[in-house]
Amino acid sequence: MFGAFFYFCTVKASYLTQEGMRAFIRQALQEDVADGDHSSLAAIPETAQNQAKLLVKDRGVLAGVELAWKIFHEVDPTLRLEVFLQDGAQISPGDVVFTVHGKARSILTAERLVLNCMQRMSGIATYTQSLVKLIEGTGARLLDTRKTTPNFRMMEKWAVLIGGGTNHRFGLYDMIMLKDNHVDYAGGIRQAIEATHRYLEKLGKPLRIEVETRNLAEVREALETGGIDRIMLDNFAVDTLREAVALIGGRYETEASGGITEQTIRAVAETGVNFISVGALTHSNRSLDLSLKAFKD
Repeated sequence: MFGAFFYFCTVKASYLTQEGMRAFIRQALQEDVADGDHSSLAAIPETAQNQAKLLVKDRGVLAGVELAWKIFHEVDPTLRLEVFLQDGAQISPGDVVFTVHGKARSILTAERLVLNCMQRMSGIATYTQSLVKLIEGTGARLLDTRKTTPNFRMMEKWAVLIGGGTNHRFGLYDMIMLKDNHVDYAGGIRQAIEATHRYLEKLGKPLRIEVETRNLAEVREALETGGIDRIMLDNFAVDTLREAVALIGGRYETEASGGITEQTIRAVAETGVNFISVGALTHSNRSLDLSLKAFKD
């Protein structure tokens, strides 16, 4: 059941690897459990068998079900899950996402990590979907950014995918992005682009190149220099953004960025940009309220 969905995600995002997930889970468990879950070890008999249900207390988009299964399995491979709702499902208060059955100690040890991940991921997926709906029909695609929680980026970007968004670069290593500081330190748009080409040729890496522009003059300089894949239009007013898109004329991909909100995103999308990047997807969303509750048959 989980394998097919996981494969679907890895096709779209190469960072979603079994090895990466397992490394994250082990690190997170080490942070939380260290030398033992002493509350459970002290109060619960070793042989006790119990069950719990993942209860929804909020409205939104569900994310993190597959990750929860992997966490439970890492804590105790004998734990069993019965899943009723999959990642991407619309959820409402009172819904039961899954039940988990097995050793009581193991369920309790995994509980907080499962909830922390699922609540945050579901919040991101919910906010992502709300913005995607606001730009439906425009042709623009919603991007995330690197404004993520340290060591949790994989899961946050995964949640963006579940919510219907598109991932931007994963890190500093998989794409060249010449931001304002790169341009200023290099001495200008042309110097930054030309230096980048020399570097990539020497390194033998065929990385895509995006350059950030702050005004129409920089857009013109980027067009004159060429040798890029995407032009970022940062903090442009809507009218100027429309003018810049027309100036670029489809020669390169365009990305709008900077201060884009729920109130402005539709107008930005209607300028004809290809992509809209919103850091708030991962740094300013509200987690969904979920809980893991013991129950009896």
